Amino acid sequence: MALLACLAEVLKRERMPYLLLRHPPAYTAQEQAAVSHVLGRCSAKVVICMADAEPVQAVLPAHYKVDLERLRYLAGAVAIRLASEAEIAALYPDFEVGAAPPFGSMYGHRVFVERCFVGEPEMVFSAGTHTVSLCMHYYDFEEMVRPVVAEFGIRPGRPRGNVEVAGMA
Repeated sequence: MALLACLAEVLKRERMPYLLLRHPPAYTAQEQAAVSHVLGRCSAKVVICMADAEPVQAVLPAHYKVDLERLRYLAGAVAIRLASEAEIAALYPDFEVGAAPPFGSMYGHRVFVERCFVGEPEMVFSAGTHTVSLCMHYYDFEEMVRPVVAEFGIRPGRPRGNVEVAGMA
């Protein structure tokens, strides 16, 4: 299966190097990491949320959970919730539900990325289907998407701390 045309076009236009990984169907980021033989810390999942009425993407390692309260604070929203499958299908019609890549900025949506990705040589995430993943350097992703970099993920076994946003104290 080739990379979806809409993504291939954007990556080509932005001159971003990437690698495609084809694999058996995987429906979670942790499954995707396992079938792609990718380190868990490099495997990114995209969680689609509704911050008030605005869709936002939260990008974090496959084994993390989203701290919705922190994300609500970062998004400057009164309320935040996970988007429904129907909302996700309507927001990202080019992609299989549950396989949206972290390029929400293509749709005018804000993207938040967990700070732990900064400095990682690569990140691997769904390329719009459950059978193809995309691997690219974190800094290329950051240059292309311009995400808000912050700590909003809950790593298993780690207590919650204070909220801090890049560039803000």
